[in-house]
Amino acid sequence: RLKEGAAINVSLSALGNVIAALSEKKRGHVPYRDSKLTRLLQDSLGGNSVTVMLCNASPAAVNAEETLSALRFAERAKRIENVATINRDPKAARAAALYEENKVLQAKVARLEAHIAELEKWYG
Repeated sequence: RLKEGAAINVSLSALGNVIAALSEKKRGHVPYRDSKLTRLLQDSLGGNSVTVMLCNASPAAVNAEETLSALRFAERAKRIENVATINRDPKAARAAALYEENKVLQAKVARLEAHIAELEKWYG
């Protein structure tokens, strides 16, 4: 149990380091590889996603230190700002552009055919 508790504390410490690095205005190296937990949460914390983090606070005086620590952690996590980008496949974007161009050209062909039919009716 002691080893398991120590491993959990190491993972939580690494998570704190990642959140501290992400909450800085000037981002440098973010140590995601320091633990399995931060590696699993990499896309959620610093990626292109919306993440919700809950902080548990206890009103008991016995847990005051843990509650204060959790609130400090939540304050750091609240300062993380990610810039989301739309994940688009360049081929799909090109296909959509070609589809729109095709629709415009089909409408133009239909207008020209109608105009030709009108001219043939007058001069034909």
